[in-house]
Amino acid sequence: MLRGLWADLADLALPIECAGCRQRRPGLRHGVCPHCVTALHALRPVQVRPVPAPVGLPPCHALGSYGGPLRETLLAYKEHGRHGLARPLGALLAEVVADAVGSARPLVLVPVPDTPAAARARFGDHLGRLARHCARRLDAAGWPVRVDRPVRALPRPDSVTLDSAGRAATALAAFRVRPDAGPVPPGATVVLLDDIVTTGSTLAAISQLLAVQGMSPSVAAVLAATEKRHQR
Repeated sequence: MLRGLWADLADLALPIECAGCRQRRPGLRHGVCPHCVTALHALRPVQVRPVPAPVGLPPCHALGSYGGPLRETLLAYKEHGRHGLARPLGALLAEVVADAVGSARPLVLVPVPDTPAAARARFGDHLGRLARHCARRLDAAGWPVRVDRPVRALPRPDSVTLDSAGRAATALAAFRVRPDAGPVPPGATVVLLDDIVTTGSTLAAISQLLAVQGMSPSVAAVLAATEKRHQR
């Protein structure tokens, strides 16, 4: 508790680097300067679709393109240990979910799992943290919501050099449904969560696995989408 309090006070009193623009500024709220906060608040969720879209990809909604303060804030959170950003990023992800599901109730949020190696490198399950903050914001706004973890990630090779078909095959082999995965409540809307969508292979693979278990996701919600895709 004392360490957390000191970090909060340091954010108010000491110049630190803004997560969104990498400039050193005093008085940062959650480590993001007012200019970048304004830019993030100005983003509005849109439906996106990778080109080509992999088989099984549900409708996907993103807060914005993977660039500018959104990209830098995500990188600061994921790669540079700025875990205090989980709360504001989770709140932004809740906006995407709300836009994607409309009036649907109740919700089951399924975050894409990290591999064990990625979780170690990032000092924990970064998407799990986002999902919890996202659920709290949705719950406060009146959505009955829970976070489920029915899928686990297996170690997998680097897919940077693979084409779309190769990425899809690798992604499908990289996840397993947990044997203790429970049923979805009757009438619930299942929402896949991720931070970034690129080819959509990961979301499509998990969606296909869940569909076999009777947990077919209705939509996917992400914070950022890379540029090579159609926006609707």
